[in-house]
Amino acid sequence: MQTQEKAVDNKVDRNKVYFLIVVIVALLGINGYLYFRDQQQTSRFVTISTEKDRLKLEVEKIEVELDRVNLLNVTLNDRLIEEQKLAREKIAELKLALKKGELTQKELDEAHKQINSLRDFVKSYNNQIAILEQENSFLKTERDSLKTSINNYNEQTENLRRENKNLNRKVKVGSSLKSSDISIIAFRVKDNGKTSIVSKASTANKLTIDFAIVPNDLAEKTYHKIFLRVIDPAGNLIADENNMFEADGQQMQYSRAIEISYNNDETRYKIDWINPRAFIKGVYGIFLYADGFQMGKSEIELK
Repeated sequence: MQTQEKAVDNKVDRNKVYFLIVVIVALLGINGYLYFRDQQQTSRFVTISTEKDRLKLEVEKIEVELDRVNLLNVTLNDRLIEEQKLAREKIAELKLALKKGELTQKELDEAHKQINSLRDFVKSYNNQIAILEQENSFLKTERDSLKTSINNYNEQTENLRRENKNLNRKVKVGSSLKSSDISIIAFRVKDNGKTSIVSKASTANKLTIDFAIVPNDLAEKTYHKIFLRVIDPAGNLIADENNMFEADGQQMQYSRAIEISYNNDETRYKIDWINPRAFIKGVYGIFLYADGFQMGKSEIELK
């Protein structure tokens, strides 16, 4: 009887041991499964985070490539400007998507796809910019060459203009009248109209300038205007301020002007000039001009 009870007790103890072993094994299995699952989730999270960072970097690289274009001295056409605008809008959308706390694998795959598309676009875009740069460089070279040609042409034209101007001046100088054998006589004109030659300033009131013209085959045989300028002993021009003419490239005042008919012969000409002021002692300078140049000069001294 005791032996049977003892056998039953031993059997119960063994069952308890087996049960405990099963429980322990089950717990170990559960713990192992949970650990393995946690490891998978952690690995998946790390993988997704790493992929997000990589995609963000790719987006930033693409944006840098687009920014580089703006630093180039290239004028973009409307199509390239529109393409860049669309690319930047897509970049902004991707940046916003990648800022999300969590992304599904599908969202990551879509981002991957869009970034690859953008990368292809930037490659094509840069190729177009490179071609545009070459075209601009060629056009710049052509423009510079044309500008140089124009500058050379303008310089040659200016040189020709100066040469023509100098030549015209030489022709004008060569064809202008030149006086010779100038004589000046001081007269006293009385109230009754009679005149007498004088040498004193106190009695003189008129000067007569008599002159011939040097023969000149280049001078026009036509009417020429002769201008007289009288300078008193103090160096003052005696002239009406309204009497103006041009000579030697500038405006001048004259004391008197006459018109002569030139025939390239030995004709002598005469200018009578009445002093509107009283003569003073000293040397009076007489200057004659015609055709825009000085034709001669002389002087007379009044005592």
